[in-house]
Amino acid sequence: MRHDVEAGGIAFARQLGIHSDAHLPGLRRMADAMREGGALSAVQLHHAGHRANPRLGGIPTPASGDTLPGIDALTTEEVERIRDSFIAAAQRAERAGFDGVAVHGAFGWILSEFMSPLLNDRTDRYGGSIENRARLTLEVIEGIRRACGPAFQIGWRLSIERYGLRLEELRDVTADILDRELIDYLDLALWDSAQVVQQGTFQGRTMLSVFTGLPRRGVRVGAAGRIMSARRAAELLDEGCDFVLVGRAGILQRDFPLRVMENPLYDSPRLPVTADYLRAGGLSERFIAHMRGWPHFVHPASP
Repeated sequence: MRHDVEAGGIAFARQLGIHSDAHLPGLRRMADAMREGGALSAVQLHHAGHRANPRLGGIPTPASGDTLPGIDALTTEEVERIRDSFIAAAQRAERAGFDGVAVHGAFGWILSEFMSPLLNDRTDRYGGSIENRARLTLEVIEGIRRACGPAFQIGWRLSIERYGLRLEELRDVTADILDRELIDYLDLALWDSAQVVQQGTFQGRTMLSVFTGLPRRGVRVGAAGRIMSARRAAELLDEGCDFVLVGRAGILQRDFPLRVMENPLYDSPRLPVTADYLRAGGLSERFIAHMRGWPHFVHPASP
């Protein structure tokens, strides 16, 4: 679940926050509950950047002045403030009792936005070369590592498609981060874990292989993207992943990992499913209403 590191960085209705000490009591209850259930816990640190939702109190904060009509680019000082907000949020997560944080650098949100030459035309130290465009991400990760304890885990959620992102650049940035072991795990947020590169240096290879082939030292590498069956999860482990991440499969079947462990042929129900199926699985009406907004998830004729 994404937690916004600043109130103005909100993107979704009912999005959780971690930008104030007032959130600590609720965060502690979450961390305690997960620990009591035997699980490790992490807060996903998020800022929507230019995609912040004004209807929810969000303040769109683009890297470039021409991304959104009439909205100026962030000043250098504002970028530094957002960087510090990520680090402060990680400290708050540690105080609440979480085992770590996952830094959200995917899908055009602010860290991903700064990486993109399409969305970042800055001329300060956060724009221009890939070293400068990656600076915000690196300063966030390095700052969290300095500010939090040595056992506190740091993950990095990275997408490598769309939003003007360049695969070759992101591979080089990732290679450096893995080599220096700045993170504990890399979460490759792919739209499709089987997707093949269509052009450029790595044309014909799977996007996943471009990253699983990198030396990773002690860093664990995982991937998400249409993993709906035990067979596909096993294939990804064979393709070099240390772990896999599930989204839709976990919504359809909350104990998906247990089903996979019990049955190597387990497959998720075919989409779309009825709302009654989701209700039987324990989803709330609000959650079901949210999932109706995802194409082909809830059957359109289902009450």
